[in-house]
Amino acid sequence: MKTSLQRILCIGGGPAGLYFALLMKRRQPSLEITVVERNRPFDTFGWGVVLSDQTLGNLRAADPETAQEIGDAFNHWDDIEVFYKGRSVRSGGHGFCGIGRKRLLNVLQARCQQLGVNLVFETDVTDDQALAAQYNADLVIASDGLNSRIRTRYASTFEPDIDTRQCRFVWLGTKKTFDAFTFAFVQTEHGWFQAHAYQFDADTSTFIVETPEAVWQAHGIDRMSQEDAIAFCEKLFAPYLDGHRLISNAAHLRGSAIWIRFPRVICKTWVNHEDIAGRRVPIVLMGDAAHTAHFSIGSGTKLALEDAIDLATEFERHPEADVATVLQAYEARRSVEVLKIQNAARNSTEWFEHVDRYTAMDIEQFAYSLLTRSQRISHENLRLRDAKWLEGYENWLSQRAGKPPAKHPTPPMLLPLKVRGVELKNRIVVSPMAQYKAVDGVVGDWHFVHLGARAAGGAALVMVEMTSPTPEGRITPGCPGLWNDQQQSAFERIVRFAHEQGNGAKIGLQLGHSGAKGSTQLGWEAIDEPLPAGNWPLLSASAVAYGEQNQVPRAMTRADMDTMTAAFVESTKRAAAAGFDWLELHCAHGYLLSAFISPLTNRRTDAYGGSLENRCRYPLEVFTAMRAAWPADKPMSVRISAHDWAPGGTTPDDAVAIARLFKAAGCDVIDVSSGQTTRQAKPVYGRMYQTPFADRVRNEVDILTMAVGAISEADHANSIIAAGRADLCAVARPHLANPAWTLHEAAKLQTRAIDWPAPYLSGRDQLYRELARQQALKAPEEEETTK
Repeated sequence: MKTSLQRILCIGGGPAGLYFALLMKRRQPSLEITVVERNRPFDTFGWGVVLSDQTLGNLRAADPETAQEIGDAFNHWDDIEVFYKGRSVRSGGHGFCGIGRKRLLNVLQARCQQLGVNLVFETDVTDDQALAAQYNADLVIASDGLNSRIRTRYASTFEPDIDTRQCRFVWLGTKKTFDAFTFAFVQTEHGWFQAHAYQFDADTSTFIVETPEAVWQAHGIDRMSQEDAIAFCEKLFAPYLDGHRLISNAAHLRGSAIWIRFPRVICKTWVNHEDIAGRRVPIVLMGDAAHTAHFSIGSGTKLALEDAIDLATEFERHPEADVATVLQAYEARRSVEVLKIQNAARNSTEWFEHVDRYTAMDIEQFAYSLLTRSQRISHENLRLRDAKWLEGYENWLSQRAGKPPAKHPTPPMLLPLKVRGVELKNRIVVSPMAQYKAVDGVVGDWHFVHLGARAAGGAALVMVEMTSPTPEGRITPGCPGLWNDQQQSAFERIVRFAHEQGNGAKIGLQLGHSGAKGSTQLGWEAIDEPLPAGNWPLLSASAVAYGEQNQVPRAMTRADMDTMTAAFVESTKRAAAAGFDWLELHCAHGYLLSAFISPLTNRRTDAYGGSLENRCRYPLEVFTAMRAAWPADKPMSVRISAHDWAPGGTTPDDAVAIARLFKAAGCDVIDVSSGQTTRQAKPVYGRMYQTPFADRVRNEVDILTMAVGAISEADHANSIIAAGRADLCAVARPHLANPAWTLHEAAKLQTRAIDWPAPYLSGRDQLYRELARQQALKAPEEEETTK
């Protein structure tokens, strides 16, 4: 490895600094590398750390000698055991390793010394530039931990975002040795506590106790001495300690100071350049100084070690490049991987912060929800780990859905669901997707083929795109409407085909008014942009345009509201006459009713503005009138934007309140989407990125929910349904590419638990065999472990 580097300074002798130092020294022995640490060699204030089998594999590839020493010191186990409400569930195949933090550091220290890295202990660095000048460093690694002074000093460059989370937790130890990674949940008069426990050496286990801040304070732990708080925990978790004591190794702290709140750290950039002793020197954040991920998904040690591997590998990959180019490539690649882990960690963190959200579940589903909480562990990944346990859980779910036990139980996404008088044959919904093919609001042959093909494609419910009750409520001139007989007749034709040829599929209509987002061009022309000519006047909650280029709508008067409600009711009656099975009211994405709900678009000062209850008043009036006009045995859902993704907008807390209001008005299902209410929205995208909103609404409000957003395979849907995060999964783009997406995904599962339309039957088994062959050729992708 040839680089322009000669001297490296690592400030902070934790796993990141030590491991990067030894990797670089191993690959380029001529480098002068110094690690400066404020503590003594054997000082540490942690207990055990956990790494996955996957991370251990990364260590073996990076430096086999160090990996061997670490592996020899690890305590390995495969099982997770969950204790909850007097029962337990145990599953295997998870692949964890635990090692004492002190032992790990000592292995890394010894390996550094063996390779010739200069280790400097008991040196508290107050001026990184002075130290860099002293060692004439070409590169400074700021691995100085969670409370990084260097990150603080250059905050204007790094732009750290530190979010202190809601739970209090304490790291304790015990001589009780657990033979599985153990989660124990205990309910008190004030709320829930949970323990995360795992063995990390021959006779010691880490025992983390965690609880929400409000519960912690209600028990007075904030006023207890350290000894009293530990005694409280011992009594609380006595059934799982078998008479063993809980131990603290933080005697230097007093009282409740051992209980901390987890700080989630995200930095905009990890590299800063400073002129030091006449040279431009890069200062690079690494490990906890750059980012943190909650301990419930993986220790900071994992991230720190993998940071070190990635940066050392980047130097090796670009031996002729200058240091700045290498660092740029490192940050571009590594930041994406860290973001994936942090997104998963956010989901995991919130699960433990809101354990009470899931305590209505039986332990079978509670444990499944816990195992898949990060959304990185999927249904089929659990099958790879412990097929017998998962099969038992699938049978448990099937029996709750009215199916008998079977050798090959029905996959969760194919379980039936009854809503009012409508029986859905499975949990897959074809999302309403704008086609821009209507003429004067009338759907034609395009819609007949589009919706008919998808009705025959295996999904339980096919939704028609947002349909307006008035001509002016269309988004574009190509959007459908339902205000006259011709439009109703065109829909009747499609509904009749779905019922006759859809093999049991139901069909639903989504009614909505575009509001300030109306009178725009077709989607493939210039989405959300005004028409070049012929724009029609717009109505909204307030005179707030969707964008500077968009038309300013007129704020609705009381008379306008009455007229609009009557139009929605008239369309509802026409939808019932056309034979639709399901009706949805669109109150999301910045359209008319959404504009009333969001504080970003509702500036009213009357009874329909101000508080959330006031902002929901008119949408609820419309819904109530529609519900009265819609057949009582048919379901109604409401689509909401659970998060505006913009400052001052609707939040997930608001979504729960909104859902409660619609539930009280008679809503059967909340279709949980987000965003699109403002051009300033900045969503955080990712796999199933909106599902946590559906999860929260479902389990806090106790109402059926529909999850939407980046659900693209059966594994996603099975995981969502099995975990109780939603009751239905709406799938959009995959259904555009493949009208028979549901049948195809069922075939990949090689299940016969779905009724295939006659035209598909002759090719079904051939498809099973071909998919099995393809699967056999593809090596399974190893997912991150739960811890």
